Amino acid sequence: MKAGRGRRIATMLLVLASLLVAWPVAAEDGHELWLRYLPLPSAQAQAYRQQLGGVDAPADTPVQRAARDELVRGLQGLLGATAAGAAAVGQPIVQVGTPASSPRIAALHLPLQDLGEEGYLIRHLQQGGQGGIVVAANSDVGTLHGVFHLLRLVQTTQPLADVDLRQSPKIQRRVLNHWDNLDRSVERGYAGQSLWDWQKLPGWLDPRYTDYARANASIGINGTVLNNVNANALSLTPMYLEKAAALASVMRPYGIRVYLSARFSAPIEIGGLPTADPLDPAVQRWWKDKVDEIYRYIPDFGGLLVKANSEGQPGPQDYGRSHAAGANMLADALAPHDGIVMWRAFVYSHETSPDRAKQAYDEFVPLDGSFRDNVLVQVKNGAIDFQPREPFHPLFGAMPKTPLMMEFQITKEYLGFATHLAYLGPMYEETLRADTYVQGKGSTVARVVDGSLQKSRLTGMAGVANIGSDRNWSGSQFDQANWYAFGRLAWDPMDDAGRIAEEWLRMTFSNDPAFVAPALAMMMRSHEAVVDYMTPLGLAHLMGRSHHYGPAPWDAGSERPDWDPVYYHRAGADGIGFDRSAGGSDAVGQYAAPLARQYGNLATVPEQYLLWFHHVRWDHRMASGRTLWDELVIRYGHGVDEVAAMRGTWDGLAAYVDPERHREVAAFLAIQQDEAQWWRDACVAYFQSLSQRPLPAGQAPPAHPLSYYQSLSFPFAPGI
Repeated sequence: MKAGRGRRIATMLLVLASLLVAWPVAAEDGHELWLRYLPLPSAQAQAYRQQLGGVDAPADTPVQRAARDELVRGLQGLLGATAAGAAAVGQPIVQVGTPASSPRIAALHLPLQDLGEEGYLIRHLQQGGQGGIVVAANSDVGTLHGVFHLLRLVQTTQPLADVDLRQSPKIQRRVLNHWDNLDRSVERGYAGQSLWDWQKLPGWLDPRYTDYARANASIGINGTVLNNVNANALSLTPMYLEKAAALASVMRPYGIRVYLSARFSAPIEIGGLPTADPLDPAVQRWWKDKVDEIYRYIPDFGGLLVKANSEGQPGPQDYGRSHAAGANMLADALAPHDGIVMWRAFVYSHETSPDRAKQAYDEFVPLDGSFRDNVLVQVKNGAIDFQPREPFHPLFGAMPKTPLMMEFQITKEYLGFATHLAYLGPMYEETLRADTYVQGKGSTVARVVDGSLQKSRLTGMAGVANIGSDRNWSGSQFDQANWYAFGRLAWDPMDDAGRIAEEWLRMTFSNDPAFVAPALAMMMRSHEAVVDYMTPLGLAHLMGRSHHYGPAPWDAGSERPDWDPVYYHRAGADGIGFDRSAGGSDAVGQYAAPLARQYGNLATVPEQYLLWFHHVRWDHRMASGRTLWDELVIRYGHGVDEVAAMRGTWDGLAAYVDPERHREVAAFLAIQQDEAQWWRDACVAYFQSLSQRPLPAGQAPPAHPLSYYQSLSFPFAPGI
C-alpha cells in the first residue's frame, strides 16, 4: 500500500511539474503596460551589463527608494542580476542622485542649474577606470524621471556608449482627470469600474494604486484628479478626504500630487449655508476653512478642478457673478497653500446659442486678465466636445493675460470606446502644432500652452483618463498608447507622435523591426481612418444621443437643439455643413485674421474642416475633381477599407506577439470593422435620403434600409 501510494504521489508530482512547465507563470494580459522589463536577448543584455553593472543610489527618502527600486527592478528584469550598492573597482556602475544626496555626484560638478525641479541629466562617464552612467538632477523627483528614461533607453535597445542628454518638462502641471464617481461608475469610462475602491479605502491600499503611480511617473505625469468634474459634494467631506489622503500617500513617492473636483454648491449641500454666492463673505469663509481642512489631510494637495455653469452644474452665474469671481474665490482660499484652481471653459448657457462653438470664447475672452495668478482656465482642444476632428479652440491665443490649460480626452467617448483602434497621438499633435497666428506665424497652440508665447507663469495640460479596473487598465491593449502619448506630449508638447508610438510599441510588444514597422504604420493611420468612417470632411457630433455609441445623424428633438446631430450637420436637399463663415455664425471671426480669411473662404479652407465652417452644395467640386456627395461617400468607404487593412496587418504579426494579446486585438479589430461598416452604411443611407443623389460608381449600397439603422437602441451602452 505504501509503495503504491508513493508511486501515485510521484506520478502526481510529475504531472504537476509538467503542467507548471507548460503553463506560463503570468499571462501577457497587458497589466504590465509599457513597464514589462522582459529579458533582452543575451548578446544585447551582455553589452548593457558592461555599462550598467551595479547601482549606486541613495534610499533615504520615499522618492529615492522608489527611484532605486525601479532601477534595480528594471535592470534585473532586462539584464539579469544587478547589484544594488557599491561596485567593485573597474565595474561599470549607474550612479543616481542629486548633489545633496550623493557626494560622488556632487564631486562631478554637473551642469544642473537650468533643469528645474523635475529635469534630469543622463551621461556616460569614465572615472579612474570605473565607467558607467550617471543619472543626476536637482531633486529626488528629477532623478526618478531620469531613471525611467534610462530604463526606456534600455527597453528600446538604444546605445548608451555616448549618451549625454538633458531633459526637463515644458509644462508644469501634467494631470490626469478621472471622471470617476463615488459609486465606482466612470462617466465615459470603457475599462470597467473606477480604479478607486472607495469602500475599502483608507484601510486597503490596492497594489494597483502603486502600479498606477509608477506608470504615470514613467511618462512624466505629476498630478491626478481623483473624481468626476460632475462632482459630488461628499468628495469634500472628512470621510472622503481621509480616503483621498490614503491615495495621496501612494502617489507621493512618485512625484504625483492629488487634486479633487469641487462642486460649486458644496457650501449649501454639505455646509448648511443658504447660498454659494462667491461674493458672500460667509461662503468665502466656508471655502477657506474647507481648503485648510483639505491641507491638514493632504499637505501637498494640488488644488481644485471646477466645472461650473455647464450641463446643469451649479456655478457663479447662478448668482449673477462671472466665472472669474467664482474661480478667484477658490484661488484665494488655495493661494496660502500653493494650490491652484483649474476652471473649465467647457460652458454653454441655458439659452441655446445660434452656434454653440462660439460660447466659451464669448464668455471667457472678456474676462482676460481678471483671474488670480493661481488660476488655470482649462480649455478643450476644440470648441465643441472632443469630436474625432475639430479645429483648435479659438480661445488658444485669445487670452494673453490668462494661462490656458489644454484638456485632451484620452478615453475614446467619440472614437469607438475601447474596441476601436485609434491612436490619438496624431490628433494631439495636430492641435498642438496648429498655428494661431495671434503673434504672427509660429504662434502655435503648444507655445500658448507651455507659456512661452505669452509668458505665462503657470502652465498645465490635462487628459481625461481611460483607466479603470480592467486588468489591461484601459479596456484594450492599444488604448494604453493614448495614455502613454498624452504623458509624453504633456512633458514636451512638440514631441513627435510617430516617435512616441514607436517607443510604446517597442516597450509594450517587441523591438523586432519586422513587427515595429508595420505596427507603427497601422497606428499612424488609425485616427484618420476613424475620422473617415465617422465624421469625414469636417462633420461632427453624429453619434447617438446620450450614450454616444454608434451613428445617429438623424437624431433630433432633444430638450436642447445643440444636443442633436441635426444641429451640427444641417444637411438638406441643398447641401450639408454648418455655415460659420462671416455670412453665417461668424465663428471664423474668433480666430486671428489670417486664419479667419483662410477658414472663411470656401476656396481656401482645408477640406478636413470644410463642413465645420461651411454649408456646401452637394455638387460642389472637391480637390479630387469629385462632387462633395461622391467625395463624402468615398471617404466613408475608405475608413472601412483602412480598418480591413489594419486587420490584415495585425494577422500577419502573430509571430511577434503573445497569443493572449494578439487574440484580443484581433477580436477588437473585427468588432471595429463591423462597426465602421455600420457607421458608413447608416450615415450614407441618411444623407442619401436628403441629397437624393446616386452612389458613386463602385460604391455598394447600405446593407439595410435607413429605417433599420434608425430603429436600433442601446439603453445599456457603457460609460453613461
